[in-house]
Amino acid sequence: MTRAPLVLLCAGLLASCGDAPAREDVGGARREGRYRGADTSRPPDIDSLAPVSREGNVIAQSNTDSNAARPTILFIGTSLTAGFGIDISQAYPAVVGRMLDSAGHPARIINAGVSGETSAGALRRIDWVLRTPADVIVLETGANDGLRGLDPQSLRRNIETILARIRSEQPRARVFLVQMEAPPNMGARYTKAFHDLFPEAARASGVELMPFFLDGVAGDPALNQEDGIHPNVRGAQIVGANVTRALLKRRDR
Repeated sequence: MTRAPLVLLCAGLLASCGDAPAREDVGGARREGRYRGADTSRPPDIDSLAPVSREGNVIAQSNTDSNAARPTILFIGTSLTAGFGIDISQAYPAVVGRMLDSAGHPARIINAGVSGETSAGALRRIDWVLRTPADVIVLETGANDGLRGLDPQSLRRNIETILARIRSEQPRARVFLVQMEAPPNMGARYTKAFHDLFPEAARASGVELMPFFLDGVAGDPALNQEDGIHPNVRGAQIVGANVTRALLKRRDR
């Protein structure tokens, strides 16, 4: 990614997300409300996703009897996950669900993205989010920390604490941490420290690192909304494909 598109990406995220309430809270009840599971029906290689079905306080209710047998994929993130500016059914987690469905592997998709959230905010709500049993958890956080120039080591501590909570509450889940990037105008030292903390946190926590999921989307006007930052419907489809590939890739054993 070139310097200019990444600067644009980060500046736009800051301007559009801020600390505003999340329009796209998946529960249809704003930021404070319950999340709605976007049961876009069916995903991936069930074996690679740890085919564990558990009973519990399920946020997304099934619309078919067969839903109970599907693995649940929980996406925790910012506006990039929530689907800022597009319908929740077009956000990348829903795209992942449809792509996995097309592969013949049904799963439940739960979108727990919140616009404008920093890693500290994600940490504050993680216990509530984890009331929902999941077989796969994808954590996307840090973009707003980078926009604000927050200390990378504080971000790493927050991420590792979140991952520890996940491991404690849902030890059988397969967990992914999404690589995020800081704006280059923060300086080379900051951007390197920011980049490096994600693989370090993933290794320290024993989770899988997912590549930067805006690859091929960030900085492309044809794939982003008018703000130049958030993926449009087509961009979300590419992000969904990037994430689906990462989910389907088997962990080396």
